[in-house]
Amino acid sequence: MSGRRSTQLFFACSQYAAATVTAAIRAGLFGPRDEHRRLLVVSDTSYAPEVGTPLDRMDGFECLRPEFDTVISWNDFISPFHPAGWFPREQDTLLWERYLRLAWDLGDGLVEIACESIQANPSNAVAKIFGESPVHVYADGLMSYGPTRSKIDPLIGTRVQRLLHLDLVPGLRPLLLSEFDVVPEIVPTAEFLTVLSELSDSAAAFTAPQVPDSPALLLGQYLSAIDVLTPAEEEDLHVRMVRGAVGLGHRRIVFKPHPSAPAGWSRALEEEAERLGAELTVLDAPVIAEVVYQRLNPALVVGAFSTALLTASAFYGIPVARIGTDTLLSGLTPYQNSNRMPLTIVDALLPDLEDPAEVTAWSLPDENTVQQEFTGLVTAVGFAMQPKIYPQLRPAAEAFLARQSAAGRNRYFRRRRLTALALPGALPSQFDFLPRNPTVRRFARQARTWQRAASRRMPGAGRVNGS
Repeated sequence: MSGRRSTQLFFACSQYAAATVTAAIRAGLFGPRDEHRRLLVVSDTSYAPEVGTPLDRMDGFECLRPEFDTVISWNDFISPFHPAGWFPREQDTLLWERYLRLAWDLGDGLVEIACESIQANPSNAVAKIFGESPVHVYADGLMSYGPTRSKIDPLIGTRVQRLLHLDLVPGLRPLLLSEFDVVPEIVPTAEFLTVLSELSDSAAAFTAPQVPDSPALLLGQYLSAIDVLTPAEEEDLHVRMVRGAVGLGHRRIVFKPHPSAPAGWSRALEEEAERLGAELTVLDAPVIAEVVYQRLNPALVVGAFSTALLTASAFYGIPVARIGTDTLLSGLTPYQNSNRMPLTIVDALLPDLEDPAEVTAWSLPDENTVQQEFTGLVTAVGFAMQPKIYPQLRPAAEAFLARQSAAGRNRYFRRRRLTALALPGALPSQFDFLPRNPTVRRFARQARTWQRAASRRMPGAGRVNGS
């Protein structure tokens, strides 16, 4: 079967991801259609995929389907294993490649892989199975601006050809996979918006709630499911969203909960809205936020740190506001948590809902402002999250931190983290007069090592302040 067209395997686990890769295909980023056979491999990596709706059966999928020759369910293919946990044994990868080539009629020709999070399954598993195939990674959210969250096998990382991403923050360059010198490439915004418009038109099952045009739209993320907040804290966050929207003068509010969120949260919001003299409608249709934007034309979008906040602002020009990011920044653990970068970007860029004057006066910074004022923050946070993967970022991180006030550093960096990495802001204030150079940092690290060793030998010995 040699001599056949090459095959491109596109892996997607959400409608948003499928829309992103469809826009990339239509923009010509994967070559002419007649040169490739294209397979869309859909997967559901949620905790209970068996009770969810597969991507290829979601309302609106029919507008994405024409770009692909075949659609395959990865969940069905590896059943009864879960797609987020299944991984082939090293000695079985060649057998799995032969099996996939046979089962999917791939022949013995070139196979290219386009996938999301390369460090996680199923992307990592498939990249291992097709051990000689080029890999294209596409990112559909704010995490693309953050560091790779774990060290990737060089046999995979060196095969990544490029990082395709949406231009959510114009002027900001992604850190993801830059340790392998992967070149980021923007998926054209116009093409992406066209795909989203088609999704909106195709979402026949979506019935817009009976509310006047331009309500305030509140986005739920179900952060307690990933242990970022407790259920009570997240419910309180939603209630604060209602209060903040009403405080800005909105009397008609739409709440779009996460599909897995408890129904009781919606009742609490309805009660709060009624108390404040506002009308709240709960939108539980299984559609992405961008479809809601086009159907309801919201006057304001509110959320914690959802990527949808940036699509609303950068792509649709809708006013946005964040809430609760200060609490989330201080409580997010560990520091390496991959949600830290989206949270940092939203906190630094967007206005606080509970500051009406800030919300009213805010506008999305232009590219030059982003490059001058926010690139340094993203670089420093990225280094602090993954210093072993990005050691080359240390000088830039040190320069940024040295320019910041104590209050500015403390919002995004924990003192213990700065101390562990010997970064500016780590030393006690009484030693701030010391020059920040490699020799001083080396002696500081040695002193902490000797202190810890002495503490282990001498029960009851105290610790150095700040260590």
